[in-house]
Amino acid sequence: MLSYRHAFHAGNHADVLKHLVLLQLLDYLTQKDKALYVIDTHAGAGAYDLKSDYAKKLAEFQGGIGRLWEVPPADLPPALADYVARIRQFNGNEANGPLRLYPGSPWLAQQGLRDIDRLRLYELHSTDARLLAANFKDAGRQVQVTSGDGLAGMKALLPPPSRRALVLIDPSYEVKTDYATIYKSLQDALQRFATGTYAVWYPCLNRPESRQFPDRLKRLPAKDWLHVSLHVRSPDADGFGMAGSGMFILNPPWTLAATLKEVLPRLVELLAEEGDAGKGAHFVLESGAGGTLGDTPLRPERTRPTVFNPRGSAGFPSNTAGRKAPRAPAASAGQKPGRPAGKPGNPPQSPRNPAATPRPPRKGPSGRSGA
Repeated sequence: MLSYRHAFHAGNHADVLKHLVLLQLLDYLTQKDKALYVIDTHAGAGAYDLKSDYAKKLAEFQGGIGRLWEVPPADLPPALADYVARIRQFNGNEANGPLRLYPGSPWLAQQGLRDIDRLRLYELHSTDARLLAANFKDAGRQVQVTSGDGLAGMKALLPPPSRRALVLIDPSYEVKTDYATIYKSLQDALQRFATGTYAVWYPCLNRPESRQFPDRLKRLPAKDWLHVSLHVRSPDADGFGMAGSGMFILNPPWTLAATLKEVLPRLVELLAEEGDAGKGAHFVLESGAGGTLGDTPLRPERTRPTVFNPRGSAGFPSNTAGRKAPRAPAASAGQKPGRPAGKPGNPPQSPRNPAATPRPPRKGPSGRSGA
């Protein structure tokens, strides 16, 4: 399915989070004096006209970059002010100039690269692939544009010659199988190149695939991970609409968590939608060690997720820790291990001497066998 066009959504709150994180990753990874390969698996058109009919139809940029455009840089955390400055640069750096254009991740990535670095761009949508090639026709050998499957291209490129790479994966998730496809692609990528940095964007939707996606990614055998999500309102009652989005980074820079902890409270305040009265606007920030590829992965040792709501009772970030799941009761005599007593498929065994067998205990209100 290739109906998705990012021109309808360019510059929205999801782009703000994604590109803020991308810039921080690039700034850190280009400090080392060794070539960096940047792979964008779903590059889109590369640049967007916010005055076009596509952008004006939904005008999502007004709730994203539009909220930040008029804020003085001194009133923004440094990382957020730098992000807005990059967007101003794309608009011609005009003093008090209007917001007319929004760059895609390919342009932001190219601006952060050095001469020794390389950028590989993939786009499967035929129209956007042509626009992407046109936007980078003068980029030279540093940038290579391919009209095709970016996940297959990533597989062919890893590991890169320099053994240093940043991979950005941000599909549209138009079909439910996208989540499983991304997970399997990352499994393969980590086997080929375990030390690469992988940044995965995903939408926060009222769907099991979306809600469970971050926990699935925590099971991957990376050295460590960082998960951040930004929610600008409460989810819709009908389950439709994107109230937030997330970024999951495998092998992140050690500086990223501290930067996001500084930026996210201010970002929530600025992007919270007014109709929601701020009740659902919040962010989640957590990090930890990777798990395994097995069916029973190791539970990551992670920091407590930070959840922030600007209209909360205290108005400051608060830590919430997930409760440990209760331990399963020990198997009783005659019960097969792994099956709870009284469940279908585990009938009681018929004893040779029924009179010598005590009567099974009754079940309490919770469903467990009570004494």
